[in-house]
Amino acid sequence: MVSSEHTVPDSSSLTGWYKSSYSGGDQGECLEVARGHAHVPVRDSKAVAGPAVLFSANGWVSFVNAVKDGRLG
Repeated sequence: MVSSEHTVPDSSSLTGWYKSSYSGGDQGECLEVARGHAHVPVRDSKAVAGPAVLFSANGWVSFVNAVKDGRLG
């Protein structure tokens, strides 16, 4: 179960969303990240009014590094 402390139920209430330049644009499996918030919100680009998961800044950096290093299965 995910704690509501680490999610935003409607991510469209947040501003500053962007997709990685690596996402390619037409692919359906993209994440968006929003700038300018105390935590790093991340959402599914296909569900703009869906939930966002909130990462701490350190947690987001750790996640991105794990993806880059191929440490996720």
